[in-house]
Amino acid sequence: MAEPATAAKQQRTKLVKGPGLLLVWLYGVMSVGAVSRSVYQILTDYGSAPLAHTLSAVAAVVYAFITYTLVRGGEKARRAALVCCAAELAGVLIVGTWTVLEPSAFPDSTVWSGYGMGYIFIPVLLPITGMLWLRRSRTNVAQPAVDQGGPDRA
Repeated sequence: MAEPATAAKQQRTKLVKGPGLLLVWLYGVMSVGAVSRSVYQILTDYGSAPLAHTLSAVAAVVYAFITYTLVRGGEKARRAALVCCAAELAGVLIVGTWTVLEPSAFPDSTVWSGYGMGYIFIPVLLPITGMLWLRRSRTNVAQPAVDQGGPDRA
C-alpha cells in the first residue's frame, strides 16, 4: 500500500524539478512584487486609479495561486495551474493592449501594463513558459513505461 503513496509523492514533486523550480521561484517573486505593489497602491492612492490598482491585486492573486499549485504538484494542481496560466496570459494580452491603445484609461500602471514592461516583460513571458512546462510535465507523467519484451517465440 506504500507504493501508491510513493507514486503520488513522485508525481507531485515532478512539477518543481528542473525548469519547474525556476518557475516556482519566478512566480514567487512576482507574487511578492504584485502583492506589495497592489497593497501599497490600494492603501495610499486607490481613488486615483481604482481599475489599475484592482488589476494589480488580481495579478497578485493569480501569481500566488500558480505558485501554490506548482509547489503542491499532482495532476489536479497541474491542470489548475495550466488554466490559470492561460487566464494570466489572456489578462496580460488584454490589459497590455488596452494600456497601449488607451493609456488614459490607466492613470497609474498595473503589473500587466504594456505587457509587463515595468517588470522586464516577465508577465507576458512567464505564463507562456509555464504552460509549456506544464504541458511537458503532463507528457512525462502520463507516459507509462511500455514493456518492450514480447512473448517468447521459440
